[in-house]
Amino acid sequence: IKADFDIDMPRTEETEKEMAKFVTSFISNEKGLKPFTCDGVGEVIDWASRLAEHQERMSTEFNRLTEVIIEASAWAGMEGADVVSSDHVYKAIQEKRFRSNLIQERIDRAFYEDQIKIDTSGSVVGQINGLSVVNLGDYMFGHPSRITANVFMGKEGIVHIEREVKMAGPIHNKGLLTLSSYLGKKYAQDMPLSLSAKLAFEQNYGGIEGDSASSTELYCLLSALADIPLKQSIAVTGSVDQFGNIQPIGGVNEKIEGFFRYCQARGLTGDQGVIIPRQNIINLMLNREVIQAVKEGNFHVWYAGTIDEGIELLTDLSAGIPDQEGKYPDNSIHGKVKGKLREWVEKSAKLARELSVNDVAEKADSED
Repeated sequence: IKADFDIDMPRTEETEKEMAKFVTSFISNEKGLKPFTCDGVGEVIDWASRLAEHQERMSTEFNRLTEVIIEASAWAGMEGADVVSSDHVYKAIQEKRFRSNLIQERIDRAFYEDQIKIDTSGSVVGQINGLSVVNLGDYMFGHPSRITANVFMGKEGIVHIEREVKMAGPIHNKGLLTLSSYLGKKYAQDMPLSLSAKLAFEQNYGGIEGDSASSTELYCLLSALADIPLKQSIAVTGSVDQFGNIQPIGGVNEKIEGFFRYCQARGLTGDQGVIIPRQNIINLMLNREVIQAVKEGNFHVWYAGTIDEGIELLTDLSAGIPDQEGKYPDNSIHGKVKGKLREWVEKSAKLARELSVNDVAEKADSED
């Protein structure tokens, strides 16, 4: 007999009631546990959705839920409370995270001491904040990574430094090839695509995997080609397909909270935030600090469905819509990129002609 046990279930009014019954039953069967208030049970249910990474589903990993129930009751007892409220449950969750976040604290400390360079304000050409997730098994956390791009004349195409030194996995390399395909479709329909570009994850020493940064790398590349700065107050996540559509990723909550920590450490300015794929909205189950900052307008969570939507948020400029002849407005992002690529093609052709003429002249002189 084959049996598969799912790790989550739908979150409906009925299953929420069943979860409340489970909490009550567990408290009744375990000696010394205090009763939960309605909002305390609600916090447990929200935590179950956070574990499932979905607003409309709840985790069925009941052992993880009972750990929080027991610890929340203990915190209520230490505070002299007769019942367990949502604050006690939230404290239990935060304390559980604290006991597992030593590596996160060390990485954060390196940022606070300026050992890791991450800009959370200003604008820079060819530089952007990507978002990564570290999974320790029982604990996950996100943190930003600085991605940079340099572009120049040549025929190497897009070269990722991590790939060249074998620090990138196959899924990440697939994302890079998809990015190259997007450029060819977008800009090489009436001229050859001739460029050399170098992409890198700065201060990365442990390797990278996954394609969730492919849209981020594309934004960075477009910025370098158009010579238009990107806002460093915004971090980005999301993979991209060959047509420029943004695709969903995992660990969205940890990624947002990771960049929020860095911005909070430097001081929230009101224009900081994260761009996520449109499809990941349903996965948002953020902690209280981020939610409160968003409500107060001190931090933002934007979504993008296409590269055009994302680049406009990052630059406050129009991405550009082609006319009937396929030409983009000169002052648009795509227009500037296409103009730079065409300029390089023309310069390359001119240089080739000049070298050819010089070779003929040198050959004639040698024959004389």
